[in-house]
Amino acid sequence: MPKARPPYPAAFRQQMVEPVRSGRTPEDLAREFEPSAQTIRTRVAQADRDAGERTDGLRTEERDEMRRENRRLREERDDPRRGPLRTAEFGVAAAPAGRGPQHGLKCAMR
Repeated sequence: MPKARPPYPAAFRQQMVEPVRSGRTPEDLAREFEPSAQTIRTRVAQADRDAGERTDGLRTEERDEMRRENRRLREERDDPRRGPLRTAEFGVAAAPAGRGPQHGLKCAMR
């Protein structure tokens, strides 16, 4: 499996978009620079979405917002003390950190 590399800086990604828009092919740029032609095509498509020229996907801001929301939902699901469903599901208030039934809180399911 290839090693993952850190994301390219924003300025470098923009430098890859501008020549494609002015007529150079992603393959030509891939031979000259490090990113693959597919990476360059993907970045051009995302830049077009961000500029409102394409509607076949999410803009960067929308994608980042969805990722934040998904992370929050995953944390709530994996840590029942944080989840709002704890009260509705078990009929008790969420236990403070480090406390649970062994400290006197009773679960409605017993």
